[in-house]
Amino acid sequence: MAWPTDMDPLSGIPAIPDDPALVPAPGNGRGDPTWIAPALTTSEKTRLVGKTNVFFGPPLAILADGQKNTLEISGKLNRTAERYLEILKHHGPELTDPERQCLAHICHIGFMSPLEIWELPFEVSITTFDCDGLDKAALAKKLEQASFADLVAVVESLGF
Repeated sequence: MAWPTDMDPLSGIPAIPDDPALVPAPGNGRGDPTWIAPALTTSEKTRLVGKTNVFFGPPLAILADGQKNTLEISGKLNRTAERYLEILKHHGPELTDPERQCLAHICHIGFMSPLEIWELPFEVSITTFDCDGLDKAALAKKLEQASFADLVAVVESLGF
């Protein structure tokens, strides 16, 4: 069933029905974030994002430097995010629950800059946090031997 071609009297945009089972007719509703390409079925639709405003701070500005086309920038951001997520899957030392609690306590300051992430082994050695089963010296040594990607994966896994 195709979407009706009734126009919204206020906006002049084709009216979009609330029934998600309806498939849009080609060209109707394009530009609307709820629009789904006719080739996609409801089961094939895995996400509904639409356009999102993103602040380009220094790291993103550097990443997208020299690119003016929004599709190229979007592609670069998505490729970078996909690779980053893959790195997170394959990095990070095995941690016990007490070790995770200790690191969560340290990271609880909020945003962790790259320098603060590098300093996690030192922070573990000076923290006053303690709990049953925590060996701070062993945790600090484990973190000292970890790569930066491993340390980032730990911080990300803790939600910081």
